[in-house]
Amino acid sequence: MTNTALITGASRGLGLALARSLSGAGWELVLTARGADELEKAAAELGATAIAGDVADPAHRARLARAAPELDLLVNNASDLGATPLPPLADYPLDTFATLLATNVTAPLGLTQATLPALRRRRGAVVNITSDAATGAYEGWGGYGATKAALDQLSNVLAVEEPDVAVWWVDPGEMNTRMLADAVGAAEAAEATDPAAVATALHDLIRSRPASGRVSLQ
Repeated sequence: MTNTALITGASRGLGLALARSLSGAGWELVLTARGADELEKAAAELGATAIAGDVADPAHRARLARAAPELDLLVNNASDLGATPLPPLADYPLDTFATLLATNVTAPLGLTQATLPALRRRRGAVVNITSDAATGAYEGWGGYGATKAALDQLSNVLAVEEPDVAVWWVDPGEMNTRMLADAVGAAEAAEATDPAAVATALHDLIRSRPASGRVSLQ
């Protein structure tokens, strides 16, 4: 039986690296991201299904769920950084924070809700990508970190409520991605871990299927 994964934020960074790793192991993939050109290129490389769009859009989440009626793995990897340069909470623009919550918290929950029937049938798994900013007090990271803390707790409760579905909320550590470069600058981001190395560790986690819980990969 072929396994199927749905990966958000799959056109670059960790999402693309994980898609490559799973594809190499024979998984069927449904990939989504906002950037249609990059996504189509990734899908063509991997023989995957590409559905471009914004996971904050309920209609897009419904399309994704319909595209994967048999689903073994949901990876909620897509997220936004929020306001840049990273502002202190005293000055954080609330409209930006509301958008950040919609993308980083509501969208993963909504997509999980939409795909849970399929995941239950296959005793599948959910991976929610979190951050050490969810637990650490880092200046400027309050908005982003608050959304990841909320995602952590949603994952924590989901793991209790869905005992037949494995739920892992995974802190990948600092990776050399465009998002990190936007936050700290390209020079500092270049010193961070290659997403491909993190994807290998994440694939090992998925393969070994430990008990649900929070996982740090670095």
